[in-house]
Formats: sequence, structure tokens, C-alpha cells
Amino acid sequence: MTLIGVERQWAEMAAGLTSGRLHHGWLLSGPKGVGKAGFAKFAAQAIIEGAPYAFPPDAESRAGSLIAARSHPDFRLVEREVWDGSPPRIVAYDRRKADDPVARSIRIAQIRALEPILSMPPSLADRRVIIIDAADDLERPAANALLKMLEEPPASTTFMLISHVAGRLLPTIRSRCRVLRFGPLDDAQMSAALATEQDGPDKDAAIASAEGSPGRAIAALGNRLGEIDATLVRIAREGDRDNRLRSTLARSLYGKASAARYEAFLARVPAFIADEAKRLDGAALANAIEHWSATRHLAAIALPQSLAAETVAFEMLGHVAALAKR
Repeated sequence: MTLIGVERQWAEMAAGLTSGRLHHGWLLSGPKGVGKAGFAKFAAQAIIEGAPYAFPPDAESRAGSLIAARSHPDFRLVEREVWDGSPPRIVAYDRRKADDPVARSIRIAQIRALEPILSMPPSLADRRVIIIDAADDLERPAANALLKMLEEPPASTTFMLISHVAGRLLPTIRSRCRVLRFGPLDDAQMSAALATEQDGPDKDAAIASAEGSPGRAIAALGNRLGEIDATLVRIAREGDRDNRLRSTLARSLYGKASAARYEAFLARVPAFIADEAKRLDGAALANAIEHWSATRHLAAIALPQSLAAETVAFEMLGHVAALAKR
């Protein structure tokens, strides 16, 4: 996936660099999957490598290789980790298994671990960069510890806080950061971001369901969304009087092996109805909006409330079938 549509954000950060007045704290705010983390890593490398601040930087450079390996002494990525032992310690990356559970939050120990690093000047570069991905995951004590660092920023250190829902952060954290907003990509940008992916109905459906998020589109690829789309179109056009189409698709989404496809289905159905609604007006449009709202609500609660996948899918497809009654 290529990083697309971040020219404005980089221009704003580069202006601070070239003026010598780069803000110490940046809040990268916007929906998931629109490139915030990729931008933060690119920007971190550009800042560490120094003038002329190339963007995107050379991934094969010495700094780029060290940052990718998370071994550059002037770069830190703080995120949810795998913990083990008593007292608990972060499990090294080369010792982790694919199914090791990741902590639900970023813990205060991870923020405190930055203190010795921040007490010294950068080692190899003129500036140090700390990325918090995502600041939404900070437990409350960790957020308070980070706030103290932002209130008394160490010299030559840039913090980049990634947030998918910035309104949930402490207001005092938001007030000490300069906000860079990232929005959904338009259709042309989405096509450019996924240009290296194989064309076909699965790619088209993944883009259509992603709501301008390349990350979501990439995650949806491989889940045979083209097949799901074909069924959605047929149900929306013809209805499903004997429930055969609904039952068949709902059963195919049940089970642990189908978890990723089920999640993609949850995102796709509201987006599909929204696309259908664009071609309607009057009572038909009002009907589509009502069913779009219902499927969006179901998609939002299905996983958090552990609702039965087959039941949820069958109900959502019923809303699609209701479009045929127009």
C-alpha cells in the first residue's frame, strides 16, 4: 500500500522543521486506516535524518533500516504489547507467537521507560522521535505520565500521538499538541493507494466497503467480498422470499475460520446500502436510510456484544432484502 494524500500534513510539519521551530507534540487525528501510522514513521525518519527532510524518505538508508527494526537509539514506538511473567515484562518480538494475546492498553510502565532516554541528548541524530500508537490506548496513569512529559518537553524531542478518536483523549494532552487532521481518501486516492493490488470484484468491493480507508480495504482483501457483493446485489434487486440466499450466506460467515470475512461483511453491508441509497429519492430513499441506519447499528454492536454471527448476518441481509420492496 502506498501512502497517499498526506502532502498537506507533511507541508505543515516541514514548515516547522525548516523554520527551526518544530512543535514538540503532534496529534495525528482521523479515522483508522487512512495512513496516520505510516505518515508518523515516514516523518520520524525524515526528522531524524535531518535536512533536506525528504518525504517519503529512503527506506533503505541506515536510519530507515534501524527505524524499521526498532533499533534506532533516537526512535521509540510505544504501542500495546505482549506481556508475560511475574512481575510482567514485555515479550521480545523474536519470542512471540502469532496467537499471543496483546494487552488491551498501553501501560504506565511503558511511558516511564521513556524517562531515562529523555534525560539524555539524542545519540545519532539532532532530534529524537517518540510515536504513541495509539494514544487512545493509554491507560489513565499512562496518559497522566505522558502529559507531564508534554508539559515539560525534553529538548530535541518530538512526540507524535496517533489517535482514531481524539475527543476521548485528556483535554490537557490535546491542548499541548499541534493537531494534524487526516480524513478519508476519495475514490481516485483509494485507487492509487491500492494500485499494486490485483484488480477484480474483491478489490472493488473492498474499496467500496472501506469508507476511504486504505487500511480497511487492505484488511478486507482476501475475504471474497466479490461473492458477498454478488449476493447483496441479487437480494437487493430480487428480494429473498424463501430466505435461501440469506441462509446460505449467513451460514458461510459462522465459525472461527470465517471471523475475518464476517468482520468484512459487517463493514460492507451498511456501505452497500449507502451506495444503493445514492440512486434513490422520495419514499424509497427514506426506506433505504432507515435500513442503512439499522445495519450500521448492528455492525457496531455485533462484535463488542458477542452476538451470534449467523443471526446478525441473517438480520442484516433482511434489511438488504427490504430494499427490493421499493
